[in-house]
Amino acid sequence: MTVIQVKVLPRSSRNMIVGNEEGVIKIKLTAPPFEGKANKALKEFLAKRLGLPKKNIEIISGTKSRLKSIRIEGLNIKEIDDLLK
Repeated sequence: MTVIQVKVLPRSSRNMIVGNEEGVIKIKLTAPPFEGKANKALKEFLAKRLGLPKKNIEIISGTKSRLKSIRIEGLNIKEIDDLLK
């Protein structure tokens, strides 16, 4: 199990990783930040980029915030960093 910090920028023109600042990965998402749409889009985006099923990705804090802690099962931090570059 690995935990990463993510800052979500909702309502963007496309889904993409825009950088890594002080250990926080910035991710732009097209989904709006209401009714859990941005959280769902984040899980789908990370699952696709990391090659994991969505069930292996869990938002453990920040469900109503742009700054989120994400638990990822099946990869270590180095593998995650390599896949999210």
